[in-house]
Amino acid sequence: MPVKEINPVPKVNNDTGFSTTGVINGSRFINRDGTFNLHKKGWPFWERFSIFYTMLSLPLWQFIVIIILFFFSINLAYTVIYWLIGADQFMGFVATTPVGIFKELYFFSTETFTTVGYGRVNPVGDAANLVAAIEAMSGFLSFALATGLIYGRFARPRAHLAFSDDALIAPYRNKMALMFRFVCYKQNHALTDVTVLVTLAMLINEDGKPVYKYYNLPLERSKIENMPMNWTVVHPIDENSPLYGFTKEDLATTDMEVYVLVRGFNEVYGNTVQQRTSYTYHEIAYNRKFISMFHETAGGTVLELHKLSKHEEVI
Repeated sequence: MPVKEINPVPKVNNDTGFSTTGVINGSRFINRDGTFNLHKKGWPFWERFSIFYTMLSLPLWQFIVIIILFFFSINLAYTVIYWLIGADQFMGFVATTPVGIFKELYFFSTETFTTVGYGRVNPVGDAANLVAAIEAMSGFLSFALATGLIYGRFARPRAHLAFSDDALIAPYRNKMALMFRFVCYKQNHALTDVTVLVTLAMLINEDGKPVYKYYNLPLERSKIENMPMNWTVVHPIDENSPLYGFTKEDLATTDMEVYVLVRGFNEVYGNTVQQRTSYTYHEIAYNRKFISMFHETAGGTVLELHKLSKHEEVI
């Protein structure tokens, strides 16, 4: 526990939604990608699992793989059903071997599932016709769901923000300051009416028990009208800061975490978007300053995104 007293000037924020009790042993409240570091148990998995959210949030390559695997798997399942019903329920086969017939049944399934229906192989028995009708219905329903998911992924409003890997504590205007920076990395996705809220979590000893205290950090600037470039967010560490008087070693004992919430209006989506991230004390560098990300050319300003997390020692 910290040996120093927390600065009594800043007001504690009790409205964060995070627990004040229970030590999380060096873990974090907010993951770097903005998701909450929270796992729910006690109810059945199918009650807690959201297929829609999962499919919208998966990386693109995983989403494509799942769609392809689903298509091949469901057609394979229908092919097995047709095979069990019997090839005599169909007509139009060219193949004469069992493997060849199974292959033709598989492609008949894909043609039925997609409602393409080329027509060379077609069902003639009642059982085969019934299964084919069910497959055709499941096919267009599946494609309707897939279309909705694809559109949802494509049109889902996002902030498209990237944050610096580290936050810095360094000299700033004759005092120390905590700072980090972020940028909207999509071309022509400049945000407007952008606000940032920074909350500090610190583990302290209160009446012999470890509890978390939360503080809204005063910022040099918490709102800007337009953000076509990067924004370096600065919290001056002065008499009004809960970090005032703490050394690097002191902060490590408090299990410190800085929670960041950015909101803004994205003109491309015509909607308000937001993004979260956090920095733990392991991700805070001392006596460093960020390297400039942009330079001027005859054709205009160039913003170098690869320099977002680059910093150098303060001399």
